[in-house]
Amino acid sequence: MTAPAIDRLHLSADAADLLFRDARTANAFTDEPVTDEQVRAIYDLVKNAPTAMNAQPMRLVLVRSGEARARLVERMAPGNQDKTAAAPLVAIVAADNRFHEELPRVFPHAPGAKDRFADASVRENAARFNAAIQLGYLILGIRAAGLAAGPMGGYDAAGINADFFPDGEHQVVAVVNIGRPAGNAWRDRLPRLEYDEVVSTV
Repeated sequence: MTAPAIDRLHLSADAADLLFRDARTANAFTDEPVTDEQVRAIYDLVKNAPTAMNAQPMRLVLVRSGEARARLVERMAPGNQDKTAAAPLVAIVAADNRFHEELPRVFPHAPGAKDRFADASVRENAARFNAAIQLGYLILGIRAAGLAAGPMGGYDAAGINADFFPDGEHQVVAVVNIGRPAGNAWRDRLPRLEYDEVVSTV
């Protein structure tokens, strides 16, 4: 008899449920605040996410002021506006297109690493790809803190970049609502592809 999948993991069943099995995108939250201390604890976990050359291009903008929230809500797709307006905390996840400036410090054993990203298009693609990896870890970190995440891609990217990153050195990757899930936070779980539909061996 094949052992249940959870028996082959080092993660407890409760942790697997918290991070993966029971976790879903939250669409509604309670009004309990999300503190800076909670965000620091989350970041302390997710800063260890893998990135190429330890590049770490993800940057987070915590949208806390009413004025900034109103500007952001205007840039969201209609279906995302109300929940973005009501979430306890909203984070803009961005990729720093100047991440290569930090490479001499964060990747010191490859002195020429910075020069590999002299081409702006190569650099921006690398920034976005690696920030997307970090975004996945951020969602897991939010769940690990006992909170729920509502990551969204429905927005006017050019507008958000113009409003929040006018220097052109950052590009938005996602907008994430964060908080304690309300009773009506979840939609029904949608179907997932099975192992044999996704995995092949060569």
